[in-house]
Amino acid sequence: MNRVLILGGTGDAAELTARVAKIPGIEAIASLAGRTREPSVPEGNVRIGGFGGVSGLANYLCQMQVDLLIDATHPFASQISWNAAAAANQVNIPRLMLIRPPWEKVVGYRWVEVDNHQAAAKVLEKQAKRVFLTVGRQELGAFAHLKNIWFLMRMIDPPGADALVPSGVILCDRGPFALENERQILIQHNIDTIVSKNSGGNATYPKIVAARELGIQVVMVNRPPLPPGEQVADVDGAVTWLLGQIG
Repeated sequence: MNRVLILGGTGDAAELTARVAKIPGIEAIASLAGRTREPSVPEGNVRIGGFGGVSGLANYLCQMQVDLLIDATHPFASQISWNAAAAANQVNIPRLMLIRPPWEKVVGYRWVEVDNHQAAAKVLEKQAKRVFLTVGRQELGAFAHLKNIWFLMRMIDPPGADALVPSGVILCDRGPFALENERQILIQHNIDTIVSKNSGGNATYPKIVAARELGIQVVMVNRPPLPPGEQVADVDGAVTWLLGQIG
């Protein structure tokens, strides 16, 4: 029996876990960081919580006799990806990154790319009045000083009581989101700018399509650097890699 640890928290990770559960000779352990209050928990063997850095993850891999590691975390969860690379190297097991392709700018988009949330805030200072902020609750503080801008802030869980939060309205919701829903939000709240992470995938892309249709500018935060290593772009590719490893 081969044992694979799938670092998850994404829809791709949940789909992969379900697919792997049907493959004879493989036992999958799905790991969730536990940052959301009610995470979407895949079926099967699930672990929730952090590992305690590289050493903690390496110890877990050894204790659980994990043979293979698949990193299917969010593209912006870069720290766990770097930890996974170091831990897999330390215990000498194969590692794969399942990374959904980023969204690409096409003709018709009003799209400004920035490298971090602080740079996104500087762009807003110069031109925005009503912003749809879709970067998650942990990044709200980067925009809290913008007192002359109204924000509609969408996230899965509300921020903590002591969090720095910009002026505006908090909307707690979980994707996937329909195009008509996104179009209605932008019109109803008279949004002139969207701030988004370049997460890729289909679940939250409709807001970008709606922005193009309505001529609304998008401030797109580029992904942080990820560790080198073998990558695939979808679940099919991860399954193929896994079958090749145990073949």
